[in-house]
Amino acid sequence: MLRQERLPPITVLEAYSRKERGGGWNMQIKILDRKTNELVIEVEGEGHTLCNLLESVLLEDEEVDFASYNISHPLVGRPVITVRTKGNKSPEAAVKEAVEKILQRGRELRKEFEKAFKSTK
Repeated sequence: MLRQERLPPITVLEAYSRKERGGGWNMQIKILDRKTNELVIEVEGEGHTLCNLLESVLLEDEEVDFASYNISHPLVGRPVITVRTKGNKSPEAAVKEAVEKILQRGRELRKEFEKAFKSTK
């Protein structure tokens, strides 16, 4: 049986988001299972957009052996993300690094959009 554990109100993803955007969003993360090299979390308030992006960036990491997500029902399902590492890095560290990469890419994209919009005026 999976062990459920509720994280504090401000999770890793929320902390980074609040830092970047000056606010937060209604995301709740529950740890369903935690082992040395594997983490299974449930993400309430998100869908394919964030989960697919996170999965893709996690799989870029050579220390990540497996990353996947599943949404059991398209209307009411909560995404369950599974991350397994090869042993040199914890899955929590892999998720944190992936979130940092996503935010950095978002900042770079914003800069490029701002440059493009300035040149069209």
